[in-house]
Amino acid sequence: MNILIVSQYFWPENFRINDLSKELVERGHNVTVLTGLPNYPQGHIFPDFNNNPSDYQYYEGVDVIRVPLISRGKSSWRLALNYLSFAIFSCAFGPWLLRKKRIDLVFAYQLSPVTIGLPSILVGRIKRAPVVFWVLDLWPETLSAAGVVKSGWMLRWIGKLVGFIYQRCTLVLGQSQGFLESMANYCSNVEKLRYFPSWAENDFDEENLQLAPEVPIISGTFNIVFAGNVGKAQDFPAIIRAAELLKDYNCIRWIIVGDGSVLSWLHREVSERGLGNNFLILGRFPLERMPSFYAHASALLVTLKKDPVFGMTIPGKVQSYLLAGIPILAMLDGEGARVINEANGGNVSPAGDSNSLAESILMMLMLSPQDRRQLGLNGRAYAQQEFARGLAIDRLEALFQEALDIDKLATSES
Repeated sequence: MNILIVSQYFWPENFRINDLSKELVERGHNVTVLTGLPNYPQGHIFPDFNNNPSDYQYYEGVDVIRVPLISRGKSSWRLALNYLSFAIFSCAFGPWLLRKKRIDLVFAYQLSPVTIGLPSILVGRIKRAPVVFWVLDLWPETLSAAGVVKSGWMLRWIGKLVGFIYQRCTLVLGQSQGFLESMANYCSNVEKLRYFPSWAENDFDEENLQLAPEVPIISGTFNIVFAGNVGKAQDFPAIIRAAELLKDYNCIRWIIVGDGSVLSWLHREVSERGLGNNFLILGRFPLERMPSFYAHASALLVTLKKDPVFGMTIPGKVQSYLLAGIPILAMLDGEGARVINEANGGNVSPAGDSNSLAESILMMLMLSPQDRRQLGLNGRAYAQQEFARGLAIDRLEALFQEALDIDKLATSES
């Protein structure tokens, strides 16, 4: 199958779409990715890409076609321009850059923004190929929940845009069952909606794993590792409040591995609140380094703000945490909480409840190493059953074939 993936984010940026595109090539598909210039999360184009753009035209057998865009910067207005510029430039240049490519199917990888649906639909129409749209970030709900857009009329307008995109796709996939309920509000033909969750990255090899040298080893320390986006949605103020409650427990160390919009704020708060001895803030590392940081963890931390839209979300790190076989400390609601509880893979606190998170940490601290180990093993077994990478991509291939069959039937009837 000749597959075009449309994604604003791609290697050398760290996202699951890199893993997926590589796997599809290994399964015998011809894969092309239409993407932008790498600038996430720093907000500026990667210097090495600027110096050596020809080094980034191919990735593990994938042909990478890039269009210009305005980098994210650090302000909300700059981010809006970043989103808009990719949609405009990929619509303007994408069809020409892809003119010699045979495309059987277009797959849109929709993190923010939803506007990647526009070039996906355009190329699909030109190439007469079905479009499969994978929703990983609910619009307009996420914009409202994060406080990015507060205007009612603008949210309604974005909702109409979402409906326009969904209606013109062959299949629309949601990353959780909760997503499907919201997506149905923008899609008159709910028969095209499908559940397709993220898979767990399987890079945690305990036998051959090397510990991250950036983390000093201190005997008797209970390490709580948070890995990923350090943003508003992760509710770091609630994490800080929990850390203050546990400040006198010198054995507890919070290790933050990642980058994002509130990283500078986090540094300031840790310093101003006298938590410098409790936190180790390491910044961003490549995705393939994450297992070496997980290996230091007594528990892995996942959090989301209290909001109905975040309650419908399964954070991608949940699957990876479970598969790592390390107990999870969670402060979130809804689908993410359900998965961790169902797996019996850790302790779950309600979103935004710092007191409950602090209590959960103390409960896990008092468990024996064997009991903590069992929680991790429970999570791993659940992830292997529910979120195995191979099974997930088998399912995605079946969805691709379904989209092709639907498109073929529609063509024959027209």
